[in-house]
Amino acid sequence: MTITSVITGWMQSVMQPAQAKLDGTPADVKHTIAYGGGGTFASKRVTADTTMQLSAAWASVRLNARTIASCGRKVYRRTSAMQREAAEDHPLHRVLAISPNPDQTPMEFWEGMVTALNLRGNAYARIGRRGDRQVVALWPLSPDAVSVYRDASGQRRYRIGGQEDVGADEIFHLRGFGAGGDLGLSPIGYGRQTIATALAAEEVAGSTFANGLQLSGFVEDQPGAKTTNEQREGLVALFNKFAGSSQAGKIMPLPPGFSFKALGLSPEDAQLLDTRRFAVEEICRWFGVFPILIGHAAQGQTMWGSGIEQIVLAWLTLGLGTELERIEQAIEKQLILSTEQGRLYVQHNVESLLRADSASRAALYSSLGQNGVMKRNEMRAKENLPPDASPGADMLTIQSNMIPLDQLGKTPPAATQPLDMSSMPKNQADVEAAYLYFRGEGPKPAWLAMHNAHHGSMT
Repeated sequence: MTITSVITGWMQSVMQPAQAKLDGTPADVKHTIAYGGGGTFASKRVTADTTMQLSAAWASVRLNARTIASCGRKVYRRTSAMQREAAEDHPLHRVLAISPNPDQTPMEFWEGMVTALNLRGNAYARIGRRGDRQVVALWPLSPDAVSVYRDASGQRRYRIGGQEDVGADEIFHLRGFGAGGDLGLSPIGYGRQTIATALAAEEVAGSTFANGLQLSGFVEDQPGAKTTNEQREGLVALFNKFAGSSQAGKIMPLPPGFSFKALGLSPEDAQLLDTRRFAVEEICRWFGVFPILIGHAAQGQTMWGSGIEQIVLAWLTLGLGTELERIEQAIEKQLILSTEQGRLYVQHNVESLLRADSASRAALYSSLGQNGVMKRNEMRAKENLPPDASPGADMLTIQSNMIPLDQLGKTPPAATQPLDMSSMPKNQADVEAAYLYFRGEGPKPAWLAMHNAHHGSMT
C-alpha cells in the first residue's frame, strides 16, 4: 500500500461515503500494515513490542511521550477580543489538568496516548459524558482493540473488541500524520523495512557475542609441524574456555611450538557496526526526533554547546509544536460541545520547555514595548498572565528620547525634570510591598501609586 493508493482511495471514499474505510483503502483490504504486518526484506516481523526492543525506538518514543505529557493542558474562556481567563469551573478542565479517570494521572494518560500515536499513528480513548453531554472522563483504549468503519449513511463508527459498536461522539480519536482518511498512518507499518533491518542487525550482533570466538588473536603452529588428535582435542577444549563475551579481550596461553597472531576488525564486523549506527539515525527520522536528543552524536558533533541548544529549539518548534497543535485541535473538536466551540479553547503550557530561551523572549518583549508595538497587557496575555488594571498597561509606549532622523540637531533636548523622591522606594519594606502587589498578594504601596501618577504606570 503506497501513499498514492491511500490518497486515491480516500478521494474515492469522498465520492462514495458509505464505502469509506480507515485510511482510504478499499473496504476488502485487510490492514496488516497498519498493525505491523506485511513482509520485510530482513524477514523480521515488526510489531509495537519488537520495535520498542530497539533502544533508539524506545528512547525516541519515550522522549516524545514524556515531553508532550509533561506539558500541562488548560481550558481557556475568551472574555473579549484581547482577554481570556482559565475556565477552571468547566468539567473538561478537571479531565485535562487533574484527573482524566479514577485510575490515571494526566501524565500517565497522555504518555500512553502519545506512545500509541507514535507507534500506531492512532490513539483512542472512551469518552465518559454526563447528562448534559459534558465530558467528565477519558478511558484509554488499545489501538489493537479498536476498528473504524463507515455505516450505510457514511457516518464514522468504532468497534471495540470486535463486539461493542459506538458512534464517533463516544470515542476520542487522535489521528497522526496521514493522507486525510479516517486513520493516521502507522510509523511502524511504513517504517517496517528500516526497523526490521535494525532488528536483524541486533540479532547478528547478539549471535556473534554469544557464539563467536571473542579473542584478541589466535595461535599458529610451526610450519611443517604435525599435531596429534590429543593435542587437537586439547586445543579445542582450550578454545571453549575462551569463547563467549565474558572472555572478550583475553589472550589464550600458548602451547609449546605455537605463535600468536593478532586479530583485527574484519570488514564484515566494521560493516555491522556502521549498520547499527546508521539504524539509530533512520529510526529517529521515522519518529521525528533529532539523534542528539537521545544521546546519539554524529561524527564531529558534540553533546553540548550553542548548536545543540538550537537543535532543541528546532525540535520544539518543528516537531513538538505541530503535535501539540494536533492534540489541541482534536480536543477542541471532539471534547468541547459545539455550542461552546470558538468561546472555549485548549492550550498547552510550553513555558517549562522554553525556559532556556526565556532571555530571548524577554528581550523581544522589551523591544516591542519600548518601540510602541505591543502594550504591556498584550505581553501579559501572551504569557497567560492576568491583565494589569493600571492605566498605562493598555497604552503604547515609546522611548521619549527618540526623534525622527531628519530632526537630528534641530530639536532642542527636553528639559530635565527633577526626580520626585517621594515616588521612589525608601527602604527594603517598600520594595517587598511592591513585590507582593505585583504578585497579587497585597495592596498597591503609596509610593508606587504616586509614581504612576507622576511618571506613568510601572508594570
